[in-house]
Amino acid sequence: MQLDLESLSEATSGAIGSLVSTTVLYPLDTCKTKYQAEVQAHHQRKYKSISDVFWEAIATRQVLSLYQGLGTKNVQSFISSFIYFYGYSYFKKLYLKKTGNKSIGTAANLIVATAAGVSTIVITQPLDTASSRMQTSEFGKSKGFWKTLSEGTWSEAYDGLGISILLTTNPSIQYTAYDQLKQRILKGKISNRTGTKSSPESLSAFSAFMLGAVSKCAATCLTYPAIRCKVMIQAAESHDDKSTQAERKAQRTISGALYTIWKREGILGFFKGLQAQILKTVLSAALLLMVKEKIAKSTWILMLMIGRYLSVNSPKLKAV
Repeated sequence: MQLDLESLSEATSGAIGSLVSTTVLYPLDTCKTKYQAEVQAHHQRKYKSISDVFWEAIATRQVLSLYQGLGTKNVQSFISSFIYFYGYSYFKKLYLKKTGNKSIGTAANLIVATAAGVSTIVITQPLDTASSRMQTSEFGKSKGFWKTLSEGTWSEAYDGLGISILLTTNPSIQYTAYDQLKQRILKGKISNRTGTKSSPESLSAFSAFMLGAVSKCAATCLTYPAIRCKVMIQAAESHDDKSTQAERKAQRTISGALYTIWKREGILGFFKGLQAQILKTVLSAALLLMVKEKIAKSTWILMLMIGRYLSVNSPKLKAV
């Protein structure tokens, strides 16, 4: 079986880009997540804005707690990005091969991106749940990955699975928009090249950053109410001491989270924290895609070298 070097290259560069963006922006992600997890009437809120979370960490001398859950989040980001980008590249190439088209249309691109997104959810959901609970824990009281998950049942590790599957539309919209815009930009740059092992075209760092920002902003605005519900479902604790055990349990479901937001915050509650979400996700996506584009050719060369090594040594390996 021949290795799909281009898909491996896409997956590796995408996973490294995700690792960099997650680490750099993690304190902002923690502040955003804790702010989104709070469901209160306006006059009862502990956090009036995302900056209140940051100042709380400083006031309590728990600045390092802004990084609680970073290791788990990095593992989740790396694995999910690797699987996603490999699946996206592989399914796209398979589609082009089967149809004989030279480029993929918007509708087909959305289907391919969604298929790649769904394929990552079941594997990475426990990591996603654990990192969300660690982020929303009180500063200085976060537990490790195994302790966080072992406190509940195995099924609770998949809290928010349904809404996570629904949210595969977010990267689907993002990468479809990005890919379509990228194709338009590169259309005038692509030249006729001979040979089957030429490296793929890549954008400049600035172009990749801007396209990543625009595409992620559009995807975030369209899917934000579901994002807010997911954070509530996966949160470590309720910020409302008046909630009964039954009400807290109900908030772990999609319908319960929707009802709680509507009852306590009204329709605008579905968009609470949207600005913080856009700031974090747009910067993260733009940084990820910028890093991915800049290391794409180096990764391609590395994969090409590995492929040649395996092809030369495969008879020896079989003999062993």
